[in-house]
Amino acid sequence: MNQKNLLEVDWSKIPAPTDDGAAAHLKGMTIPAIDLVATDDSSVTLSALPGRTVLFAYPRTGEPGKISLVDDWDMIPGARGCTPQTCAFRDLHAELKAAGAAHVFGLSTQSNAYQTEMASRLHLPFPVLSDEKLLLTRALDLPTMDIAGLTMIKRLTLIIDDARITHVFYPVFPPDRNAADVLEWLKESPAS
Repeated sequence: MNQKNLLEVDWSKIPAPTDDGAAAHLKGMTIPAIDLVATDDSSVTLSALPGRTVLFAYPRTGEPGKISLVDDWDMIPGARGCTPQTCAFRDLHAELKAAGAAHVFGLSTQSNAYQTEMASRLHLPFPVLSDEKLLLTRALDLPTMDIAGLTMIKRLTLIIDDARITHVFYPVFPPDRNAADVLEWLKESPAS
C-alpha cells in the first residue's frame, strides 16, 4: 500500500488496539539511566531530567509517497497513526508546556537519521529520541510488536515526574487524539 496521505485517516476503518496488559507494570517504575540520541543532535538521559516529562512512543512514522513496511500495515491494531499523533503533539506543544510539561519527546525504534528527516519535514518543536538498540524498551519492558523483522514500540505515552513514571496512556486510539488527552490530564493533575 502506498502511503499517499499520512494525516488523513478514517479511524472507523482502522482496527483499534486492545489493552493487552503489557503496560500495566509501568506506573511507578523509575526510568533507568540510559542515553538516547535525539533529533536535535543531543544525547538525552530521561532519568536525569528534572520536573515533568511527556514521552510519547509509537511504532514508526511513514514517509509520504513511500511504500508501507507491509501491505496490511493499516490493519495491524495500533500500527497506523504515528504521523497524526506526532503532529498533534507538535500542534499542542505550547499548551502542553504551559500545563506543566517541562519536556516533551517522541520515541521510536527508528534510526536517528530517519527520525531527523521526519522531525525536519514535520517542523517539530521537540526532539524525537531513537531507541534503535532497544535499550530503554527492554529496560522498561515496554510493549512491542514485531513486524517485518523489526521490533517496534506499541503506541503509548508516559508521564514521568523526576525519573518516575506517574501515569501511562495505553492503549492509545485514535492516535491523533492522544496529545489532547495528555493535555487534559496535565491540567487535571498538576505536578507536585
